[in-house]
Amino acid sequence: MNFTMKESVEVLERTPPTLKNFITGLSVGWLQCNEGEGTWTIREVIAHLIEAEKYNWIPRISFILKEEMTVPFPAFDRFSHLHLKRIEPIECKLEEFASLRKDNLRRLEELVDTEAKLELKGSHPAFGEVKVKELISTWAVHDLTHISQMVRVMAERYREDVGPWASYLGILHRKS
Repeated sequence: MNFTMKESVEVLERTPPTLKNFITGLSVGWLQCNEGEGTWTIREVIAHLIEAEKYNWIPRISFILKEEMTVPFPAFDRFSHLHLKRIEPIECKLEEFASLRKDNLRRLEELVDTEAKLELKGSHPAFGEVKVKELISTWAVHDLTHISQMVRVMAERYREDVGPWASYLGILHRKS
């Protein structure tokens, strides 16, 4: 096993500035492109990350620490961001994400203040028994997944424009 709290936090604290540097100032075409029907735009990915900061990671960790295996923690609606109607500038959404993440990392440090708490188990509504350290690991990999997704979506936008070089661009050959 490779998990350490310190290394997970290293990824989690870098995600907001990475996204801010990568996305701020991009043209609308980059923010609204996707990989086809049923896929997300960069704007939608950011909205999803915000919803997860509000309703997934810290609420679930708090729930596990309080309830352990007695009650399954509430499900997280991974698609709730698709029902949000208000469109704000992407810079505002990135600032909101950064603020939520900062607060959540502070809260994580308060909640998980011993190694023993990393081993506590909760009941996931679909997976059953999960550990706090698995949830924190998932949080970090979730960030990496969506960073990868955004890069892939942007590359896909220029698929036809790269012409014959497409055969050299591995990102255009991925299936997930």
